[in-house]
Amino acid sequence: MLSLCGVVVSLQQTILLPLLAELPRLLDTSASGASWLVTATLLTGAIATPTVSRLADMYGKRRMVLLALAVSVAGSLIGGLSQVLPLLIAARALQGVGMALVPVGIAIMRDELPRDRVPLGVAMMSATLAIGAGAGLPLSGLISEHMDWHAVFWLTGAVGVALMIGARAIIPESPVRTGGAFDVRGAILLSVALTAILVALTKGSQWGWTSPTTLGLCAGGLATLVAWVPLELRTPRPLVDVRVASRRAVLLVNVASIFAGFAMYANMLVSMQFLQMPKETGYGLGLDILHAGLWMVPNAAAFGLMAPLSASVTRRLGPQVTLISGAAIMAVTYLGRVFWSDSLTQVITGSVLVGIGTALVYSAMPTLIMRAVPVTETASANGLNVLLRSLGTSTASAATAAITTASVMTIGGHALPTQSAFTLIFWLAAGSATVTVALGVPMLRMREYSEEADRSGSEHTGADTQVVKGQVVDARARAIRNGVVTVLTRDGQAVDWGQADTEGRFTVAIPRAGDYLVVTTADGWQPRSRIMHLDNSAPLPPIALRDRLTLTGNVVDADGVPFVDALVVLTRQSGEVVSSIRTDHEGRYVMTRPANGRYVLSVAAREGQMGARAVTLLDTAYDVDLVLGTPLA
Repeated sequence: MLSLCGVVVSLQQTILLPLLAELPRLLDTSASGASWLVTATLLTGAIATPTVSRLADMYGKRRMVLLALAVSVAGSLIGGLSQVLPLLIAARALQGVGMALVPVGIAIMRDELPRDRVPLGVAMMSATLAIGAGAGLPLSGLISEHMDWHAVFWLTGAVGVALMIGARAIIPESPVRTGGAFDVRGAILLSVALTAILVALTKGSQWGWTSPTTLGLCAGGLATLVAWVPLELRTPRPLVDVRVASRRAVLLVNVASIFAGFAMYANMLVSMQFLQMPKETGYGLGLDILHAGLWMVPNAAAFGLMAPLSASVTRRLGPQVTLISGAAIMAVTYLGRVFWSDSLTQVITGSVLVGIGTALVYSAMPTLIMRAVPVTETASANGLNVLLRSLGTSTASAATAAITTASVMTIGGHALPTQSAFTLIFWLAAGSATVTVALGVPMLRMREYSEEADRSGSEHTGADTQVVKGQVVDARARAIRNGVVTVLTRDGQAVDWGQADTEGRFTVAIPRAGDYLVVTTADGWQPRSRIMHLDNSAPLPPIALRDRLTLTGNVVDADGVPFVDALVVLTRQSGEVVSSIRTDHEGRYVMTRPANGRYVLSVAAREGQMGARAVTLLDTAYDVDLVLGTPLA
């Protein structure tokens, strides 16, 4: 049911593309105006994905699936009844909200499926992004030939209603819900930033890439993102947990998703143009919309057929190998397409091979994300990943438009792209896939992606799953921010972990009430481990960290005589001063230990003696004694 929902909402992204050439005449508008019917769906999909995903983690995943479907159906209804451009743009914008359903569906699978079934479910759900997008092209061609073009809205609306009924009856509501207040400010700022950046990317080819409007939107979007990040770091329950997203294990996957999205969408864009370009260009195959769309069906089918294989590779070898293998297939295929794209067989074979590689990559990414984030962050973390894939596809669309309009030839009075333009796109896509491989290599050594780190298994399946909330404080009951709480069974098996927010509050998911080993750490504090009874029916007492970690030592001369009132300064290796203090009557200093990292400890005595030592600090107290030599000249 979830996969069917994913196919339908993804199909809405492309089902109107083959009609774009006719819509200016049908709606009495310009080509630029008609293009907003595609841009609106892209924008609302990008904006809704992180918002709906966070709401799913907070208030219920099935509830958000039904909400996304309901909004999408409302868009289909408005589109089916509309004849004017503004209402149709609004309809397409509402349809775009359905894209948020995909990461929420992945999160539901983690909550509900047994461990050995999760990779297949995730692979199928990830594949719906390409299956639906590929199916929309021939379906639109069939409708345009035999029915009124409004039928594209009536069809998706009718199917959406049926899916709402099926989802309500079949999909259980997840018990993993954190509650709390929604980050409205963060959602507004991120929406503004995404809108500015994506409009610039999608409209830059029409407005000009160096036009004041394009550059202004890019600058405004980036400036808003710069303001949004520190706001999220200060917000107790942020829309996007930047601290979790900046963890190396999560960051690598998210960056890789941008490049993988670029490589995936370049395949779809270029393959369709090869199929439809006139034969007079020397490389085009001259097919009409319907037949070009039908020849893209094997690409979409490859995603669905590859789901069992990608799931098997993930179970046997790990999601890192799945991602690297898929990206390598994409890179090699694109290199081959640079030299072999002269016939229908070569174009379709190349398109399908890239699709196979993309299927492997897309199936691995949600598993990698889920193994590196807490259970209570599953939907929002995957929402961010899907959003970044969309950013990659938008970049591919912008790059394709820029390159194909910069290198053209005139045939029959029409300016058409040259083959060298598409060759350059192949090179860029091969480079993007290669970067994805390079980002996947460090993942092989990271324990976050090991099977032991995967908490998506049967221990969190069923209605007994509970979400427990707590707070990390110091001995004076003051909140300790950014602490990490890890929950294990009494046998030492990982259950879940959570990161404390700016108020020291955290949430973790447990399979059932009982006694668990709770390990609490925070930068600059002595870690604490204890057996605690976790049960969401009773308040969890605050977890207190009482002992601050310190950096201490003695400053003496060569004969062991202490230097009194000597200045001790701790600086980062990048040059910033961290703290300073003077030694006591015994030549001893004690300062609060800073965050983990590499530092320089310097000492200056009144007698003129000086000294320095490089220090690498880890999660422990540290003693550094310094022996100073003769005074400086």
